[in-house]
Amino acid sequence: MSTEAKIIAEIEALKVYGLETQYLYREVCTILFFRYGITPTANKLYQYVRKGSMSAPAEALAKFWSDLREKSRVRIEHPDLPEGLKTAAGELVASLWSQAQTSAQDGLVVFRQEAQEKVSESLKAVATADQARVAAEAESNQSREALRAANERILDLERHLAGEHARTQSLEQQIESAKRQHTTLEAALAEARKDYSAELEKSRQELRRSEDRLAANEKRALLEIDHERQMVVKAHRELLQLRNSSLENEEQLRFELAASKAELANTRQQLGVTEGRQEELKAGNEKQLEELAALRLTLVKQETQLALLQRELELALAASKQLQESIASKPAMPKVARRNRKI
Repeated sequence: MSTEAKIIAEIEALKVYGLETQYLYREVCTILFFRYGITPTANKLYQYVRKGSMSAPAEALAKFWSDLREKSRVRIEHPDLPEGLKTAAGELVASLWSQAQTSAQDGLVVFRQEAQEKVSESLKAVATADQARVAAEAESNQSREALRAANERILDLERHLAGEHARTQSLEQQIESAKRQHTTLEAALAEARKDYSAELEKSRQELRRSEDRLAANEKRALLEIDHERQMVVKAHRELLQLRNSSLENEEQLRFELAASKAELANTRQQLGVTEGRQEELKAGNEKQLEELAALRLTLVKQETQLALLQRELELALAASKQLQESIASKPAMPKVARRNRKI
């Protein structure tokens, strides 16, 4: 946030309280001069406040400078400041104001003396030359300018004194803040010492417990190492036994491998014989398959002939049946005739 925005925000905050117009203008003068180091003017005050007539900020500004000059003449009193600091601050303010007054008075006396001398010379020479009168008036104007410059110097000194007063107030606030911080730090330090003592005792107890656990772990580790050493010796013995057994097994396996190789060779020989037999059986099977095919062909022919015979038999049976039916339907012949027919 810019300085202008901060000033406007503080002034708006003051307006909320509904202060009197003159009092509000004086508060704005204090804010501008002491907080931000800005020399207040009537136009600037009216731009910020915009209340009352144009004469209101001018009256408030005049009252502010008057109060400031009045306060700068007294010694600084503050119940919270050390006596040496109050004395030094009062002497500083009084010295600055005295130097400003002395410088202004000395300049004024010098300028008045010079003006009087020049006026006397002008009065003596007024009858003889108008040019000398004009020169005297010019010298008088210069004296007025010098006096005005002296007044401006006094005003500058007053402003400087007001700035010193503002810095003194800031210093007082800093001292008060430092006292509060010192009290807070002392309380925090006492609490920290108490906590540190408790934590230290707790750490010592934890360290003792850790040492006990470490001793127990070390003892257990030694026992485990001894047990592992015995296990290693036992494993080494078993390894030697396994190695010896492996050598014996290796010899046995070599013998069995040689026997297996011989048996494999014999098996291969028998396999060759079996393959030869298999070829013979295959040839016999093929011959039998050919004979089976011929038999199947013969069987098919026979089945065909059988079907033809069955058909002829069925036809014959049908004809015989018809014949029997035709015979049964004819009248009976005489016995002689039947005999003859039978013959």
